[in-house]
Amino acid sequence: MGESAYALVVVAASIAALLGLILRARIPAFLALLLVSAGFGIVYGMQPAAIIQSIQSGMGGTLGFVAVVVGLGAMLGALLDVSGGVRALSTGMLNAFGERRAPLALGFIGFVVAIPVFLDVALIILAPVIYGLTRRTGRPIVAFAIPLLAGLAVSHAFIPPTPGPIAVADILGADLGLVIAFGALTGLPAMLVAGPLFAGWLERQPAFQGGVPAGQETQTVDAEVGFLTSLGIVLVPLVLIVAGTLVNTLGKAGMLELPEVVTRFVMFAGHPFIALMIACCLAWFVFGKIHSVPSKTLTGAMVKALEPAGVVVLITGAGGAFKQILVDSEAGAALAATLTATGMSPLLFGFAVAAIIRVAQGSATVAMLTAAGIAAPVAELAGLSPGGTALMVLAIASGATVLSHVNDSGFWLVSRYLGLSEGQTLRSWTVTSTLVGLVGLAATLLLSLFV
Repeated sequence: MGESAYALVVVAASIAALLGLILRARIPAFLALLLVSAGFGIVYGMQPAAIIQSIQSGMGGTLGFVAVVVGLGAMLGALLDVSGGVRALSTGMLNAFGERRAPLALGFIGFVVAIPVFLDVALIILAPVIYGLTRRTGRPIVAFAIPLLAGLAVSHAFIPPTPGPIAVADILGADLGLVIAFGALTGLPAMLVAGPLFAGWLERQPAFQGGVPAGQETQTVDAEVGFLTSLGIVLVPLVLIVAGTLVNTLGKAGMLELPEVVTRFVMFAGHPFIALMIACCLAWFVFGKIHSVPSKTLTGAMVKALEPAGVVVLITGAGGAFKQILVDSEAGAALAATLTATGMSPLLFGFAVAAIIRVAQGSATVAMLTAAGIAAPVAELAGLSPGGTALMVLAIASGATVLSHVNDSGFWLVSRYLGLSEGQTLRSWTVTSTLVGLVGLAATLLLSLFV
């Protein structure tokens, strides 16, 4: 058996082992990834000391960046949540669009809110908005919930600083500014198709005429802070990161000449670490000093937000360890050479791997991290440009979004909050997540023709 064929067999066996440990043995993804990493190195013939070194360097190299960004992003989301900023965003957008165009507004609300806030948290926070609109208009709850969920799903997978795209961008060495810009270009069409358009068809179906689930009382959506204030705080880190990328890219291409001190300042402020720290400090000052939210409340929310972030960080680090084993063993390069010889697009490869892992084990974040580790050697051997590498991130994100079903915790959260049966959830939320992934992939492939 040739080296590339053996590499393919070992990689396939490793993925199967990883899924078996998570699904059958119920071993946490963090431990499962480390076990599979070590097992892969042993089977592929690496020396024990080299295996340990690869795991250590893979964890350290990944966490050095991801831990800071995920932690700061989680704290920023908590500040927006506890201060009422999330509800201010939703209320302001609904007022701007009006009730008639509320589904479209909710799609954009989800798109913006899920940038700093995890998908499940955002759904819980915004559920009162959905319930209120359903009661006021008499329309089925899916008319409002599906567009919101589509927007949440897009930003959760496509737009940093959410953990998945942040980690994948780091593993592949992609420029975050380009990922944000391309993520918006590919994510917005996905949100529109999977959200308002699909919801418009779904609400006409007899099986989806239900209203607010029983037991859900009307809740206020009044916010303590204003819409523009909340939107500004969300946009601050994104604008800084994109500005840093543009100054760097255009400067290297000779298309932009700025004083050196200005260039250094913009690139420093545009680094994700600094951009998110600025946003957190700004949110703390605005909410605490100007809007008088007690500092104890803000501190408690930020500390609590780090608990789920810690799990994400560890899984991300373990995904980095698996990636490093693939690189150091040279199995990834052998597999990439075989793939290149077949002519298969790296973007389609990344999508397919992420989709398989997503369907098998449920978690979009785990699917993205695992697929990124497998696809990193492919992207490196393909010699992708900075733009192509950013698109690779989005192809993986698209694959990791499709077919949310019963092994995904988000599936049950949607079912509970919308009062849908398992069958109805499969025909609504599962289809929505699949449309997001497929339209996202199509937009990514289209964009690749111009990058």
